[in-house]
Amino acid sequence: MFSITPTESDYNPARPAKAKDQSVHIKAKHCEAKVAQRAKFYDTECTGFYVSVTPKGVATFNFRYTDRNTKKQRTVWIGVYEAADFPVEAARTEAYLLKARVGRGENVAQAARLEKKTVAQQSKTVDDLIERRIKWMAQLERKADGEMRPRIESLSNVASHLRRFVSPRLGRKIATEVTRQEVAQLSKDIVEGKLGKASVSNARHMRRALSGLYNWAADPEQDFVPVTCQPCIKLGKLKEYPRERFLSEHEIRTLWLGLDRPDLPWNRQTVLAIRFALVTMLRSRELLGIARSELHKDDGGKPSVDIPARRVKKRRVINQPLSDLAMEIVDEALQLGEHDYLFPGRFEESLNGKAMANALRGTPKSKGICELLGMEPFTPHDLRRTAATMCGEMERVPASGISLCLDHQATKDENGKPLPAVTRKHYNLATRIVLTKKRAVLDPWATELRRIIGKPVRAKAADAELRLAA
Repeated sequence: MFSITPTESDYNPARPAKAKDQSVHIKAKHCEAKVAQRAKFYDTECTGFYVSVTPKGVATFNFRYTDRNTKKQRTVWIGVYEAADFPVEAARTEAYLLKARVGRGENVAQAARLEKKTVAQQSKTVDDLIERRIKWMAQLERKADGEMRPRIESLSNVASHLRRFVSPRLGRKIATEVTRQEVAQLSKDIVEGKLGKASVSNARHMRRALSGLYNWAADPEQDFVPVTCQPCIKLGKLKEYPRERFLSEHEIRTLWLGLDRPDLPWNRQTVLAIRFALVTMLRSRELLGIARSELHKDDGGKPSVDIPARRVKKRRVINQPLSDLAMEIVDEALQLGEHDYLFPGRFEESLNGKAMANALRGTPKSKGICELLGMEPFTPHDLRRTAATMCGEMERVPASGISLCLDHQATKDENGKPLPAVTRKHYNLATRIVLTKKRAVLDPWATELRRIIGKPVRAKAADAELRLAA
C-alpha cells in the first residue's frame, strides 16, 4: 500500500472540491442545504430517487433507473422542490409510481420526453407558427444561379395571406386544435367577401399558405406539431373559373393610340411598359426590371433581352427576341434619360411591380387608363393572353413557339406529337433553336400589331442601336 501526497499545485482555492453524493433518507433539510457545488442526495427508502441541489438553492427531484432493453441508465425529471407546493413526500410518491411503471416494463424516460414534447406542441399558437415560418422563409440561401436570396422567394405573398386572413381568425388558437371545418369556413368567408373583397384566388392562396405552414411545422427539423396535424386536407374544391379576357382588334387599337394622349395621369415609362408587355408576351415582373445591361444582340446580330432567373416565375433564364416594334419601344424608352433600367421609376430603381396594374385599374387619386379610354377592365396578364390568342389564330405560327414565348413548357412539337419529358424539361437549353422558334412568333405578331394599329415600320427601327450600359 502506498499513497501519493498532493502537491501545492493540486490545490485550487477558487474551486472547492466536488461534493460527494450521499445516501440519506431525503428530508426538507437536504433540499434546503447550502452547498458550494452541485450536490446529490440519494434516497435510502426509494431506490433511484434523488434530489440535486445547486449553489443557488434550487433543488430538483429525479428518478434514475436501468432500461431493461438497452441496459443503460435513464433519468426522469420529477419536479422542483417547494416546501409548501411540492414537498419531499410528494416527490417520493411520484418516484414510487415511476418505479412501479418501470417494473411493468415501461420506458418511462421516453414517455416523459413524449409528454414534454406534447406539452410544448400544445403551447404553440397559430400566430407563433406564422412568425416563425416567415422568419425561416426570409433566411438567405445561395440559389442555383449563385445569388443569395430568401429560402422562399414568394415570401411577401405567403406572409401577406397568412397575416391578412389566417391570423385574425385563427391566430390565437392552439395550432394543434385548428380543425378542417374552421379552415373551410375561413375559405368560404373569403370567397363571399366577408374579409375584404370577394376573391376565390385569395381563398386558394390562403389554403396553400396554411397547408405549407403546417407541413413545415411538422417537419422533423421543426417538430412544432404532430405529423398527423394537417387541417387543410380533403377540403372542398373551390369553384374558380379560368380568366378568358383578351382584347379585340378594336380594343388593341383604342389602347395603343390612347396611350399617346397627353392628359393621361401616368408617366411615359409606364405607358411604354404596357405596350412592351403586349409586344413581347413577357410578365410584368420580368419586363419591369429590365436593365440596360440585359439588352444585347444574339449570335445572328438580332436584338434580344436576357431575363435573369430571379425575376422569372419558373426560376430559369429567359432569352426573349425583340421584334422591330419592340425595338421602337426600347429606343424611345432609352431616350427618356440616362438610367440603369429600361423602365425607370423613382429613386433610380425600376418601376414598381404593380405599376402597370395600377395604371390600368386606377388609384384613389387617379382614374385608370381603362376608364379614361372607355374600355372594359383588363390586367397586364390579359395582354399576354391577348398576344397568345391572336398568334394562335395566325397562319404558320406554331403552337410550340407560342408556348416558348410565354415561357411555358411545350408538351407537343409542331406536328402535334408529344415531346419526351426530358425534352420538355431542358428545351430552354437549346438557345439558338429556341430563339428561332420565338422569332417565328414574335416577328409576325409585330407585323400583325402594325396592321391593327395602322402604324407603318419606322425607317430606322430595324437598325436601332441598343444603348447598353458601359
